[in-house]
Amino acid sequence: MSFFVVIIYILQSIAISLGVGASTLAIVNFFVAIADGHIDETERNMMGIVYVVLRVAMVAILFSAAYIGLYEYSIAGSSAMDIHTISQWVVIFILYFNAILMTAHIMPSTFGPAIQASSWYTLGIMTALLPIGKSVNSFNIFFAIYLCAIVFAVAIVNGIMWHIKVNKLARGISPKSKQPINHSVDQDSDDK
Repeated sequence: MSFFVVIIYILQSIAISLGVGASTLAIVNFFVAIADGHIDETERNMMGIVYVVLRVAMVAILFSAAYIGLYEYSIAGSSAMDIHTISQWVVIFILYFNAILMTAHIMPSTFGPAIQASSWYTLGIMTALLPIGKSVNSFNIFFAIYLCAIVFAVAIVNGIMWHIKVNKLARGISPKSKQPINHSVDQDSDDK
């Protein structure tokens, strides 16, 4: 294995690490933004940096996975396209497809961030298990685990969003804004 190929494998690990970390920060920033009802300039700048890191990670994972796939195919032929490799490409496709839908505001925030996070974490777990000889040996098992990860992430994200909404209501703040909810009746409107 050449030095350049080793660098590409390292780049892939770094890309996945950046993706997992930046995806986690993106969701936390999202929670902070909906909790206080507005995004100030500092939050906007931090979120912008996180999104740049996510884009860098996505480009790096795409190119490193493509290079590694071509390299392994050149050595092992079609046997290099094992369940792990194909599963990894499925997750990468979902990362890109979901990111496009989120950018176009087609994917709702109740699903999009959770799909991104669970996809990055799935790539991280797959990559961590491979060197110790643990890999999924069935597409059915992979898809079942991946679907469970997405459902779990959606439940967590929506549970936190619900908790934030309930806390805002308990404090008398409208979930859509920072303004207190006015429970009094406007007396002037009755007089007219």
